[in-house]
Amino acid sequence: MPKLKTRKGVAKRFKITKKGKVKYHPCGKKHLASNKDRKQKRKLKKQDTLANKKNAQYLKRLLPYG
Repeated sequence: MPKLKTRKGVAKRFKITKKGKVKYHPCGKKHLASNKDRKQKRKLKKQDTLANKKNAQYLKRLLPYG
């Protein structure tokens, strides 16, 4: 059986944790940050896990060797 292909765009944005959750960095930190307050920028620094189980299931299919 041939190897499965990984979706590279998804691989750059999401990682699978050891317990199988999908983690990611929220968007909105790269530019136009001077308009945002400190609290919002500090919150955007932290990684987050995907809460929606259907989306997580879909992303795991796109990352076969995640």
